[in-house]
Amino acid sequence: MSEYHDFIARKSQSSNDTGFDPVWMPDFLFDFQKALVEWSLRKGKAAIFADCGLGKTPMQLVWAENVVRKTNGRVLILTPLAVSAQTAQEGAKFGVEVKRSKGAVDGPGVYVTNYEQLHHFNDADFAGVVCDESGILKSFDGTTRKAITHFMRNAPYRLLCTATAAPNDYIELGTSAEALGHLGFMDMLSRFFKNARNNASLGRAWSSQGGGGPQWRFRGHAEQPFWRWVCSWARAVRKPSDIGYSDGAFRLPPLVEREHIVRAGKPRNGMLFSMPAVGLQEEREERRITLRERCEMAASLIAGTGRPAVAWCHLNPEGDMLTKLIPGAVQVSGRDSDDEKEEKFTAFAAGQTRVLVTKPIIGAWGLNWQHCSHMTTFTGHSFEQYYQSVRRFWRFGQTDTVIVDHILSEGESRVLANLHRKAEQADKMFSEMTAHINDELAIARGRRFEKEEEVPSWL
Repeated sequence: MSEYHDFIARKSQSSNDTGFDPVWMPDFLFDFQKALVEWSLRKGKAAIFADCGLGKTPMQLVWAENVVRKTNGRVLILTPLAVSAQTAQEGAKFGVEVKRSKGAVDGPGVYVTNYEQLHHFNDADFAGVVCDESGILKSFDGTTRKAITHFMRNAPYRLLCTATAAPNDYIELGTSAEALGHLGFMDMLSRFFKNARNNASLGRAWSSQGGGGPQWRFRGHAEQPFWRWVCSWARAVRKPSDIGYSDGAFRLPPLVEREHIVRAGKPRNGMLFSMPAVGLQEEREERRITLRERCEMAASLIAGTGRPAVAWCHLNPEGDMLTKLIPGAVQVSGRDSDDEKEEKFTAFAAGQTRVLVTKPIIGAWGLNWQHCSHMTTFTGHSFEQYYQSVRRFWRFGQTDTVIVDHILSEGESRVLANLHRKAEQADKMFSEMTAHINDELAIARGRRFEKEEEVPSWL
């Protein structure tokens, strides 16, 4: 029987520990942060899916400093644009020297750069790599994403951090696993999933049929083993109590979401009256003919408060018109250089700019804007972009009620419904992950008492 159990254990898909015990654990970390850092260091190649405001930056810094002290080598922290400066500032605050670089390295230590600068670095120079806001990888093109994955796979120690791990698609967790070196994406598909079309195609996981239903589904009895495997290399935390610690001050203020429906001046081409848009082409047309109405609505909502605000948009004409309609608004667009973007983001964070106009794909990751509690958004299909947009403000440390104004046309009702469906899917995924994490932690704690009980001689 023991041989059979050994066979089952060998077939089980879990990740082995390749790390080390912490050599430095500072007091500035909260207890739950220490637990996550200790676990990820021992794992060696790990992912921390921690919600916005739970302190991913100090955890990354302590993780990186431990790798530097253990190996006497270098660690590279990859961040979204403008976040590298924020990371260096956090390092100075916590007593961890962080060197900003665009390619040059000089001696052991912690280095930080933007994803866009990765091609200037040599992967052989680093003992560890941290991928901050790793969910952003899905926003890059395939070539860039492969380059980042290849760079990380050559590092002995690796850490991924994000608040939104594959919120719409479970199997996209495979890209994280592949970057960490636990299991290739295609190997994960073959082990845990089957194609709904019953063929060997390896297309995208989600189709447009049935409101975005998956092409890939769990094999029979594979769902629980899949989550056990994910939890062997990842931790998902929305609040400290998810992993058995007190929530303490980590409580969020109210979030108020409001919907504002604007009416187009005229129906789409070929229509006698407004109808819900079907497909991307009709949605683009709907946004084109309602451009002014939507922008005027956003401008009126922002102008009336006198408080800091961000107007999120998706198209260049939207950003240009919002900037004209909102007095004093500053736009961060793709036309700006990286230095210009960083300068504008820094000015807004410092309170020098009241209203910022930008796209989620540019400014929705990694930045802390707790001084702001109002945003307008032109609703899109990407739940991850929307979630990250909201979490720039609605995060631990925010003291005011956060107001989110959704602005959409009569024809965009399906877009908002799709966003709500994805939000439910994200909640389900986190619930699954935290449930399995709690089970695993309970088992791990139970192992502390596996020693045979000593019975007093007088019994």
